[in-house]
Amino acid sequence: MTKEGEFVIGMVLFEGVTQLDLTGPYEVLARMPQTRVYLVAASMAPVRTEWGLTITPDVTFDDAPPLDMLCVPGGWGVDARLDDERLLGFLRLHGAHARYVTSVCSGALLLGAAGLLRGYRATTHWLSLDLLPFFGAEPVDERVVIDRNRITGGGVTAGIDFALVVASELFGTDVAQRIQLAIEYRPAPPFESGSPHTAPDEVRQAVTRASAATLARRRAIIERIT
Repeated sequence: MTKEGEFVIGMVLFEGVTQLDLTGPYEVLARMPQTRVYLVAASMAPVRTEWGLTITPDVTFDDAPPLDMLCVPGGWGVDARLDDERLLGFLRLHGAHARYVTSVCSGALLLGAAGLLRGYRATTHWLSLDLLPFFGAEPVDERVVIDRNRITGGGVTAGIDFALVVASELFGTDVAQRIQLAIEYRPAPPFESGSPHTAPDEVRQAVTRASAATLARRRAIIERIT
């Protein structure tokens, strides 16, 4: 049960979600003081993520408490939910009252499909950045974007940066830095391939080719519903 005075976060679960979009920020957000994080799904059945990890929800869409912050992760499973009126209705209902409406990676497309990004600057995974204008959002090629009470994170690992920004916004930089140190978040990747701007051309082209068919299907869905 939610305690009085707690900051309540609802993170949405759906089949095919990218688990790090969810678990990366969860690790940070759950460490914030006086904060309760709920995993919210259509039912209480375990949810299978993109690569097969199974996660159990805490509450259903119908039973979720009022949320101070709504957070939507992404993944290829987003595509099947872009016209899921039960999920979109949940986002609209809680997005209308939440103090913050947020997303990680392609979760921004679900916020967009729910009408929650129209007129806002936002980011998402680089492969889907050009899809945001379909929802009336202004795409911004940055790791984390804040526009009023909308906070959006880029692809997958950007969720950790996103959550540290949220922690700083809510509780100050000291708290955010203590969380960062506690989880020893000190990125030192072995390659400079974490961005399409720094990856070698052949690497970027290979990833783009591998995702082309799935992205085409995603674009077709978005064109149909917008």
